[in-house]
Amino acid sequence: MPDHPPETRQDLRDLSIRLILLLGAASLCGSLVSNGARSVTGPYILLLGGSAAIVGLVAGSGEFIGYALRSATGIYVGKNHRYWRAATAGYGLLAAIPLLAVAGRWETAAVLIIAERIGKAVRTPARDTILSYATTAVGRGWGFGVHKALDQIGAVAGPLVMAAALAVTGGYGMGFLLLGIPLAGVAVALFLAQSEVPRPGRLEREEEGDRDNLPGIVPYAAFIFLGMAGFVSFPLISFHLKAQSIVPDAAIPLFYAGAMTVSVAVALLVGRAFDRIGTHILLAIPALSIATVALAFSTEPGAAVAGSLVWGAGIGIFEPVLRASIAESTALDRRGRVYGSVSAIFGTAWFVGSAVMGVLYDVSIGHIVAYVVTVEAAAVAAYLWMYRSRIVVRLQEGLGEIIP
Repeated sequence: MPDHPPETRQDLRDLSIRLILLLGAASLCGSLVSNGARSVTGPYILLLGGSAAIVGLVAGSGEFIGYALRSATGIYVGKNHRYWRAATAGYGLLAAIPLLAVAGRWETAAVLIIAERIGKAVRTPARDTILSYATTAVGRGWGFGVHKALDQIGAVAGPLVMAAALAVTGGYGMGFLLLGIPLAGVAVALFLAQSEVPRPGRLEREEEGDRDNLPGIVPYAAFIFLGMAGFVSFPLISFHLKAQSIVPDAAIPLFYAGAMTVSVAVALLVGRAFDRIGTHILLAIPALSIATVALAFSTEPGAAVAGSLVWGAGIGIFEPVLRASIAESTALDRRGRVYGSVSAIFGTAWFVGSAVMGVLYDVSIGHIVAYVVTVEAAAVAAYLWMYRSRIVVRLQEGLGEIIP
């Protein structure tokens, strides 16, 4: 399709919505693959001979490497504007997931799990930058919220596929192989999206994005780090469910599917809320993190279910708000780099938190709860620090207009 600029505001809005939906479809299929696998990585590593510490380390390492590399890939797409190339290459690494069926050893499984996370690092800054252009005409929070909701629909379907495979075959291999089928949907959606908008930067005018207005960046980064360092990873939750024999193996993916269902609804609500009240919605994260560990690590099935659902609500809040706030506050030429840098902070924190909680699990659940309460209290303090910094900046801007 010729890449002519949209002629009217309505044309721009329609084109932006189509692009958001196509990228959402790609993410839906990709999330089906990755989250179907992630719903059982804890018990699968246990089956292959790993321990709780290994589960926490693998989960944390995957997140850390996947997010840390985003800084480099963000710089790449920011300089070269090769958004579609990076997105396609990153989605291609989802092919590591079906190979888990023949892993045989926890070390091999760990390499494949981390490879998939590297793929996410390659594609995410490019995809988020494309989305930031597309959300200009439809509202940042709404656009990112819709995309996240579609992504989470895949995150619901993936665990259901895995649960069905476990129930029918009693093993993990067939489930991992079935997760390879949606890769075709990823390829088709990306092809259509690139054909629709080969140069996504044209969806946002330079004067609209010519800004760097993220006051309090240091406390903002501190909040992200602390908030995620206290946010437990689902592989550790699923490990607990299996290790304590709280539910049958086939039910564990259903816990993850339930969490992702909650995140779909929350992402849509939070997207609209962001367009009205901004980043204040992030203050829910510390409370949700504490509630998650208090409930999910119970030995009672009902409490474990509730903890998983609360965990899903946290997932539905964090990423859409972070992505929308960056799009709203950074200049076009720096956006890919900022997405990469913030993602690196996000992933480093998740690595640290996952590793610490994996080790603490072997000590006692009480130690995990104490750790999360301490870290999330510090996150609230960082947010208040950020809020104060923003007030000071606005006051200085106001005085600058009054006093020459």
